[in-house]
Amino acid sequence: MKKPVLVIMAAGMGSRYGGLKQIDPVDEQGHIIMDFSIFDAKRAGFEKVIFIIKKENEEDFKEAIGDRIEKVVDVAYAFQDLHNIPDGYEVPAERVKPWGTAHAVLSCKDLIDGPFAVINADDYYGRDAFQKIYDYLSTHEDDEKYRYTMVGYQLENTLTENGHVARGICEINEAGELVSVTERTRIEKRDGGAAFTEDDGATWTSLPKGTVVSMNMWGFTAGFLGEIENGFEAFLKEGLKNNPLKCEYFLPTVVSNLLAQNKATVSVLTSSDKWYGVTYKEDKPVVEQAIKDFKAAGFYPEKLWGDN
Repeated sequence: MKKPVLVIMAAGMGSRYGGLKQIDPVDEQGHIIMDFSIFDAKRAGFEKVIFIIKKENEEDFKEAIGDRIEKVVDVAYAFQDLHNIPDGYEVPAERVKPWGTAHAVLSCKDLIDGPFAVINADDYYGRDAFQKIYDYLSTHEDDEKYRYTMVGYQLENTLTENGHVARGICEINEAGELVSVTERTRIEKRDGGAAFTEDDGATWTSLPKGTVVSMNMWGFTAGFLGEIENGFEAFLKEGLKNNPLKCEYFLPTVVSNLLAQNKATVSVLTSSDKWYGVTYKEDKPVVEQAIKDFKAAGFYPEKLWGDN
């Protein structure tokens, strides 16, 4: 059985944050959030990392983390390209937004031939999550169905005080398997709880405490890449007609389609850890304090990679 690899999605534009947030330091030693994710992943057993970035960010990205990380793990790069779409389709002239997380992962198809975990570059997931997903991927293989996994978080542990977030709302059966995941792109803290809107705030729907959400920490087998590719053209056909400048092909959409077709199961590995991330500039001090507290508690050394 091949060893799992870690895929980090870092091609997002950071439009709400106002810059290339994936390479913004969060401590005095110059570490970025990805440093801590890779440290936790390496401690769990991962030995290879694939970064998904935009080609135009390659030099800055390698300077910020890639060159440093190459000393401790195997590193490869995949480039998410807006123009990497099937023949017969054209990118709308005013489109600048990438095609979404599923399209990002599809850019790795020539680099992956075994199980892999997928995470966001700008989210802090916690040590426990990496250990759980590595252990699962190391001990489960496809049989008559695809056998996938994900780490789920409690919604209230994943919100920011500074605006709205996008989360995949999960329905889970008694066996601890994912039934469905619905992407809600605008969730906010409201009235002591959380709620989402789909009409720019005209109406809100409350979400109960303890709701399990996806933070895009998924575990897949290699066959998932073919399933992404198989569904991409249908997504484009509908998306270019209905929302040509902003439509996105999400990982949860591909997963949900496979669940609906009874072709896959997704075991939900739950984490009670608190999420940290920099969706907005105002989130950064919270992340910096959390990292400082983790170091004080002995979870991380001051310098993750020795004399970095």
